[in-house]
Amino acid sequence: MTLPAFFGAMPALDLPFPDSVVTTSAVRSDAGLVAFFRIHQDVSLPAHSHGPQWGTVVAGEVALTIDGQTRRYGPGASYDIPAGVVHAVAIKAGTIAIDVFAEADRYPLKPR
Repeated sequence: MTLPAFFGAMPALDLPFPDSVVTTSAVRSDAGLVAFFRIHQDVSLPAHSHGPQWGTVVAGEVALTIDGQTRRYGPGASYDIPAGVVHAVAIKAGTIAIDVFAEADRYPLKPR
């Protein structure tokens, strides 16, 4: 699956991964940040926490580890991570996910 071409005009997120690994499109408001992630290579993020996050998997697989338990999410599944909950993430290549963060500044934007 591909996202519509006009997503390419949206700002990207400034992530610690090159575009060959993850590409993003984002919409930010004072109320939060909506990010569209396209994962090109397997990605893992170590345990971390932040403000509230909700996400849904459009394609592929996202694995969240919370309190030592890993749960896998596939297409159509959604996850809700409350503020301050420590979690680790592993995402398979080919995944497209939409994440919504209550923190508008969760990730800095970078212009296209």
